[in-house]
Amino acid sequence: SRVEQMLGLVIENVEIERLLTGLGLAVTTEADGQWRVEVPSHRFDISLEVDLIEELARLYGYNRLPVRYPQARLAPQAKAEAKGDLPELRRLLVARGYQEAITYSFIDPKWFELFSPGAKPLLLANPISNDMAAMRASLWPGLVKALQHNLNRQQDRVRMFESGLRFVGQLDGLKQEPMLAGVVCGSRLPEGWAQGRDAVDFFDVKADVEAVLGFAGALGEFTFTPGQHPALHPGQTARIERDGREVGFLGAIHPELSKTLGLDRPVFVFELVLAEVSTGRLPKFHELSRFPEVRRDLALLADRDVSASAVLDVIRENAGEWLTDLRLFDVYQGKGIDPHRKSLAVGLTWQHPSRTLNDDEVNATTLAILTSLEERLNATLRK
Repeated sequence: SRVEQMLGLVIENVEIERLLTGLGLAVTTEADGQWRVEVPSHRFDISLEVDLIEELARLYGYNRLPVRYPQARLAPQAKAEAKGDLPELRRLLVARGYQEAITYSFIDPKWFELFSPGAKPLLLANPISNDMAAMRASLWPGLVKALQHNLNRQQDRVRMFESGLRFVGQLDGLKQEPMLAGVVCGSRLPEGWAQGRDAVDFFDVKADVEAVLGFAGALGEFTFTPGQHPALHPGQTARIERDGREVGFLGAIHPELSKTLGLDRPVFVFELVLAEVSTGRLPKFHELSRFPEVRRDLALLADRDVSASAVLDVIRENAGEWLTDLRLFDVYQGKGIDPHRKSLAVGLTWQHPSRTLNDDEVNATTLAILTSLEERLNATLRK
């Protein structure tokens, strides 16, 4: 009963009726077993069920109420193991030096045009002010405005992120999509005696984005390709795709836009579809090998317009099932290299779970990789 739930003890019905009647309350029993209580007009402090239960506790005696641990009537919430939670994503970005920002969904129509030129904004019928008259189609305007605010107050190193809705289209076909976006400006590392003041660059922010994309264990399903966005630098823009679908952008603010906004230093932004970032794969256990790894480093020459991801994809296809790690650790363009070519340094690591790989096996695999790279990408071993 409600009395037992609230007070933690069982009071007989006869006793309850006696106590309430003694207060001058008229108690009648309904057909379904519930009580109907009529309260005198002078007892204006009794208007709810809990008020009656409070009176019962007072009359029964607070000193007689048992001390019990509260019982939570909560059902456990099932969580898909292949799906990440937004709070965990927030903690990940905070651990990488970001601070969370919360900005308005309403923005200045002029800012809307700056970041989404040519698009038709969804205008409010009764805006708070003229500079908050349009619904945002991207989280970037609010973040960049917050960046301006910080730069104007001598905050030279700014790293912020925000999760929220973007609004695309008009009322008859409005799409509200949860997004995760960030803005980065200033030095690569916090000020300190043991580290320099190198400015953050495109690849620093790309590393943060890769950490977010790999959060749910599906980093290999995302690809970065050269992209075009009206608000981003034409030479420092990456379109992020998953299975051919566009899921976000990463890049530097366009120089003309930076000039318009009064930004005197490089500013990098990213924006991702939150649903794509949160969905990954179930983790699988692989037995740890007791046998040594074998590593080969390859210095490759490729045309400048060949992306590093294309080179890595060809290597993965030909490296065999025992490849455990593949990483690009250096890119060089300049003296000693054909001006139309670039040098890529790649590290490959193999490890067999039940035996030691010999040099003949690794050399044969390496030769197959080099042959495929030359045939498909005109990439050769640097000599």
